[in-house]
Amino acid sequence: MNRTVKNILFIMCDQLRFDYLSCAGHPHLHTPNIDALAARGVRFSRAYAQSPICGASRMCFYTGRYVHSHGASWNNMPLKVGEMTMGDYLRPLGLRTVLVGKTHMRADTEGMARLGIDPASKIGVLVSECGFEPFERDDGLYGVGPDGRHDDREPCYNDYLRKLGYDGDNPWHDWANAAADDDGELLSGWFLKNAGKPARIPDEHSETPYMTRRAIDFIASAGDDPWCLHLSYIKPHWPYIVPAPYHALYGPDDVLPPVRAEIERGNHAHPVFRAFMDHRVARAFSRDEVRHAAIPAYMGLIRQIDDQLGLLFRFLEERDLFDDTMIVLTSDHGDYLGDHWLGEKDLFHEPSVKIPLIVYDPSKAADTARGTVCDALTESIDLLPTFVEALGGDPQPHRLEGLSLMPFLCGEMPESWRLHAVSEHDYSLLPAARALGTELSNSRLFMVTDERWKYVHADGFRPMLFDLETDPDEFVDLGDDPDCEDIRAIMDAALKRWALRVSQRTAISEDEIREMRDRPADNGILIGFWDADELPEPLRRPYRKILEKRM
Repeated sequence: MNRTVKNILFIMCDQLRFDYLSCAGHPHLHTPNIDALAARGVRFSRAYAQSPICGASRMCFYTGRYVHSHGASWNNMPLKVGEMTMGDYLRPLGLRTVLVGKTHMRADTEGMARLGIDPASKIGVLVSECGFEPFERDDGLYGVGPDGRHDDREPCYNDYLRKLGYDGDNPWHDWANAAADDDGELLSGWFLKNAGKPARIPDEHSETPYMTRRAIDFIASAGDDPWCLHLSYIKPHWPYIVPAPYHALYGPDDVLPPVRAEIERGNHAHPVFRAFMDHRVARAFSRDEVRHAAIPAYMGLIRQIDDQLGLLFRFLEERDLFDDTMIVLTSDHGDYLGDHWLGEKDLFHEPSVKIPLIVYDPSKAADTARGTVCDALTESIDLLPTFVEALGGDPQPHRLEGLSLMPFLCGEMPESWRLHAVSEHDYSLLPAARALGTELSNSRLFMVTDERWKYVHADGFRPMLFDLETDPDEFVDLGDDPDCEDIRAIMDAALKRWALRVSQRTAISEDEIREMRDRPADNGILIGFWDADELPEPLRRPYRKILEKRM
């Protein structure tokens, strides 16, 4: 098949819900530029993150592997040295692999020191940055507390703001993520009651436009060299605060009713679910006043992203880059926003674990699928194998655990496709684990879902089970319903099959193993033979010669 993909624009929004796009059915939030991308590509309606946690999820995107395989199971847990990442797959295919924005990557400095890798060297930088060339690394997490900064790196964005006259030790917080009252008092974006107020800086100097310009800077500087640009927006992740005019585009009347029911927090509530409902952020988003303040700001942040993508897409059009650039838009996970009595993410209800996924393929072969919606079970780890195939690279299933989406992009149904999607959560660092008294090694959740059922294995507790066909809102937990015992057994068996997969044999492919197995014993190592007559020709010849010399 003739391919025309030369470049890849891999756009990720942080904490963007799958259903907060107008092309996905949101009745009040309009995202015309993202909708236009969906009209030119394929929107995958059942895409799942491999973890509902930022860092763990992103490492899955960047490695093409499940959390269970790469091991970076929560934020700030290092991705081990030697784990192949996106750049390791794409650079050999001729692409500069560049980052603008967030990865939430923490480098394995201990492993680098053990192997003698200088973090400042070319290899050291790539190992420290998930295999990306950091054109602009900015995780957008510059909170300051008694112990100092959450992220001790000084972002270029802060320098940018200071040069514009937005002074202070941390302009990211004091200007970009804070408002001010009429008396000049700082109103921090950390406090949800301030979400509806405009940020202290104008739109053009806020984080999303800044990152968009940095992406354009890179593309303009790349010339004709092929590239993969990971444009990783920090928003609409909290702090939920947005500059004018976006702060006033939406109000409480645009906030959809929460998807939650009293039965969820009744006496039958699963212990783990109950513990998460007791988190501070969950209690906050269970209040209408919080939702009515934060969600309009969240929507404004999404609309700002959409407007900036419009500028970026027009830049690509002007340079004829739509003709040879594959474009992906997705998110690392969703946001409960008060649904199911929860805030943030963490558990496996659809608003948290399901992600938006739109893929535009410029190739002629993809014309038949343009503007379609694919309902197949897809996973975040499918993107990297898709990129490799689109660029003509060899599949590497012994390393890449995802499946290429190329057949769907060309309007075809693969001969075989997954029957289940899997997601994982290591919650050992959270208050829920302390409240439940679970051991660090047992504070784990595993989700497996098929076309109808969603099953959650919780170490030390009964499972959870939801019937997505009769209960699409996931209100009724059937985890101990005797009538569903057979379903639970089937889903548990599917999870065990997944857990028993070959995942760590990454240094050698199955083709190489097959060749070794089928190769005759021509290396002189003979096991179990009675005498040389049992050997096939020409293997017996050297042993015949030895016998003749002895006679």
